[in-house]
Amino acid sequence: MHVLVLGGYGLIGLPTVLKSISAGHRVTALGRSAMAARNSVPEVAWIEQDISRLRKPEDWLFLLSGIDAVVNCSGALQDSSRDNLQALQSDAMKALFEACRIAGVRRVVQVSAAGVSPDADTAFFRTKADADAALMSSDLDWVILRPGLVISPMAYGGTALLRGLASFPFVLPIVTGTKPIQTVSVDDVADAIVAAVEGKVTTRRSYDLVEEQSHSLPDLVKTFRRWQGHPDASVIPVPGWAGLIMSRAGNALSHLGWRPPLRTTAIRQLEDGVQGDPGAWTLERGQPLPSLHETLRRYPATVQERWFARMWLLKSAIIATLSLFWLASGLIGLLDMDAAARVLSDRSFDHGIARLFVFGGSVVDIALGVAILIRSRHRVAAVGMVLTTLGYLAAGTAFTPDLWLDPMGAFVKTIPGAVLAFVALAISEER
Repeated sequence: MHVLVLGGYGLIGLPTVLKSISAGHRVTALGRSAMAARNSVPEVAWIEQDISRLRKPEDWLFLLSGIDAVVNCSGALQDSSRDNLQALQSDAMKALFEACRIAGVRRVVQVSAAGVSPDADTAFFRTKADADAALMSSDLDWVILRPGLVISPMAYGGTALLRGLASFPFVLPIVTGTKPIQTVSVDDVADAIVAAVEGKVTTRRSYDLVEEQSHSLPDLVKTFRRWQGHPDASVIPVPGWAGLIMSRAGNALSHLGWRPPLRTTAIRQLEDGVQGDPGAWTLERGQPLPSLHETLRRYPATVQERWFARMWLLKSAIIATLSLFWLASGLIGLLDMDAAARVLSDRSFDHGIARLFVFGGSVVDIALGVAILIRSRHRVAAVGMVLTTLGYLAAGTAFTPDLWLDPMGAFVKTIPGAVLAFVALAISEER
């Protein structure tokens, strides 16, 4: 079969692509950015396309030529500068389902989420439920799969948050979460998708993909901590007001192009729990899905896992430190330009030219301090910080070499900043 996988490089999409290939299917995968995926899985036909722009059936028809089945693994947590949930998860999907009817593509597998409802508190659940309802009202051979909290060896979003919390030093700060949470392995979700594509699952039905057991958020984080190999630690409840501040900060960052997992939707989802009914899938397949402990045994935690979890925690601090350092450097230069210019004018530079150098350097510093906070400018800003530091040191060595011996470390202190910018560049990838 020729399968079109939407969101083919994502948390669920990429394992689905790989298992589909292993099952002997031809795969075309679609996503907004697929450069890394194209390099790592070259046997797949990768199409770069913003799904949220495909809101009419005719937008989809050329993509459905020669396709036998469509799998929708795309989605986003919350509206942001990069994501429009109504367009992505509802409007585009309704257009896709109609296009499938027109093109004669009968089989559609929709990956939704456990707990979706048209009356849900979050746009994520409401738009998923809207697409589910549209598919169920169609005459296609559809299957809707609704996973719980997906556990994967890949880590971003909620899975990265769990890893980061579990690796926190000495204590486990947990914002909220007393309601039950049920998990599922990403491999089990991908296996279910392939089974649905191959007609091994009864169609025109929806299935919750969740383990039979449930966990509180503190217990879940403790389980991940033991899996990572860290000693047990006490849970420190974080006040609700602190969680609100962090989620609002996450919302603000999302408008700068980032996708922080700790946003309003994530907090509400943890408050409401992640629950489903495993009965229909167990009856369909003859056995329950593996438990969280069985899932984690499949993915042994190695030193790479521990490094990632700790660096994930530090990433925000690294970016904030770089931004504050460069903003402070620029603002201090502007606020006391004469004092800064005297560093050069005392060494035979014309004072006016020295002030011009200080002004230009301050503007560059402020621009880099702002740019490092913007996702689309982040990598360029990190490179700019390194190059600006090297240029500063080269010019300083040529014209003011004595500052290398300055007891305040005027030159020496810039080197750790450049190294930190290299670190930010090295961990800049989200997926």
